[in-house]
Amino acid sequence: MTFSDLDPRSLTALGVEGALEAAGSARATAELLSGLSAHPDVRVRAAVARHPNSPVEVLSALAAAYPAEVLGNPGLPLMRLARPNLLGVFPAEGMIALLSQPGVPGWVLDGALRHDDFQVRTALAGHPDLSAERVAALAADAGWQIREAVAKRPALPATLVRQLAGDDDYDVRKAVAAREDLPGELLRAFVRDSHGMVRASVARRLDLPLDCLLTLAADEDVDVLGTLARRVDLPRSVREWLSTHELDSVRASALQGWKVRPQWLVRAERDAEPEVRAALARRPDAAPEILVRLAHDESESVRRALLERSDLPDGAVLALAASPEADIRLHIASAEGISGAVMDALLEDPDANIRTVLAVRPDVGEARLLRLAGDTNAEVRRAVAYAEQPGAEVLVRVARDGNAGVRRAAAIHPALPAALVEVLAGDPDEGVRLAVAGRADLPEDVRARLQADVDASVREEAGG
Repeated sequence: MTFSDLDPRSLTALGVEGALEAAGSARATAELLSGLSAHPDVRVRAAVARHPNSPVEVLSALAAAYPAEVLGNPGLPLMRLARPNLLGVFPAEGMIALLSQPGVPGWVLDGALRHDDFQVRTALAGHPDLSAERVAALAADAGWQIREAVAKRPALPATLVRQLAGDDDYDVRKAVAAREDLPGELLRAFVRDSHGMVRASVARRLDLPLDCLLTLAADEDVDVLGTLARRVDLPRSVREWLSTHELDSVRASALQGWKVRPQWLVRAERDAEPEVRAALARRPDAAPEILVRLAHDESESVRRALLERSDLPDGAVLALAASPEADIRLHIASAEGISGAVMDALLEDPDANIRTVLAVRPDVGEARLLRLAGDTNAEVRRAVAYAEQPGAEVLVRVARDGNAGVRRAAAIHPALPAALVEVLAGDPDEGVRLAVAGRADLPEDVRARLQADVDASVREEAGG
């Protein structure tokens, strides 16, 4: 039987090597290749992407995963002649993959320029190797995303910069406002732009002239003022005014500046708005005593802000370990380097999940594990049985636990003494005996007993 005679519905019978041979055959039909295009082996699908007999629809589906193979397909020139808008049927992900290939041919760039999907044209607008004509066409595209991508191109003719600076869409103007090569007159025009997001974009510029900064300081938009408040190159009086602004988000932004005056930190701790106190909690120069007090803050958002830090003093960690929110306490229980005092506090936590996390900490220590081995919750006691170094006394406790699940966990512990292994081999729970039967260090006499166990699964596990 030749490959042209194969029924695509029976391709699975070929095997991988047979499928590779079929996909590489010059006589492979379009129908056969269509069937092979869904083959699980990547080599087969790549061979289909290279085959000149593969239908356009198959190539379009494979382009995302095999762009180089599709572009190198020797049948493409004839396909282009037969279908001038060949790439129009390619999905966006396939076209974007083709555009990412080095040395992508011009006809692909032109096909992307005419593509109906805006994602393709947006990707094209960011392509580094575009002619001036293609860039100009994209700058006039109906989709704002495409014009925005053009506005972000590193090298852009001055005429297009000015054209896009007057764009109807604020996202396009915002992208222009962030350009390093922005002419001074356009910069000053953007300072008075009708949209606050554009003015906020201007306010982020490192090279913004002082007169523009002062103009923006009189702005009423919260995003503009918040952006300005983070700057440290404003006149002292302007910074002071922003740090005491009536809007809490502006006051919080002022605390995000690279350097702030010490009295601002004192004032922020007394601020009525949690957003401001949370901003204080994130400052690297907040004193340890401030952090301890913030850990007792009535606002949950302030306490959560402290969780972002890795330098909390022990007093703050202790306070957070007593937070009413269980997930905050859980965060503390799983954090690295907590002190013994914090672990002792978490031993008494009302949430069993937190005590469970504590039990599996490698640094919890035998004394605390012994206390947890007597916990009222079986999940906690089972976690104790999973501890890497529980100690002999703890193992005795969990091996004699009243809950079978705890004893099952104890039965697989590598440090379980031989005497306890023998005790658990006679446990009334078949699950415990099954766990014992699976131990690699099982004494032969114990194994023999388990090979004669009343439970078939235990016997099988023991090798009986």
